[in-house]
Amino acid sequence: MNTTLKQTGQKWLNWATQHPKKFFIYSMVFLSVSFIGSLIQGIFFPSDNAFKIKPPILYSKSKMEQNTTVNNEKEMAKIVNELKSLKVKSDRKELQKEDSLRIDYLFYQYQKLKNASSTGGNLSKIKNK
Repeated sequence: MNTTLKQTGQKWLNWATQHPKKFFIYSMVFLSVSFIGSLIQGIFFPSDNAFKIKPPILYSKSKMEQNTTVNNEKEMAKIVNELKSLKVKSDRKELQKEDSLRIDYLFYQYQKLKNASSTGGNLSKIKNK
């Protein structure tokens, strides 16, 4: 079996060296037909597995950015609500020293979150009221 394989391989190699133009033409026809067949298969019968390779989580930043943005927005909403309640307290003139410190702290935290996530300003709505 092994010797017949070697003999047929030798025959093909000898034929290719004796007829280089035919070998080149046959090779190019085979490559062209296989390329066209591959294009037709890719266009008319696309694979379901194409482009479904997911990058490692280490390199995918979009989900992490979305999570931090959502968390920042939640924190900003909490701060806005607390500032609103302190504004109501201020309107009733019931503010204490601790409340003013709390307002400063909340304002600083809000600015820090706003700069980090660069989302719109809910604080301007509080100032206008």
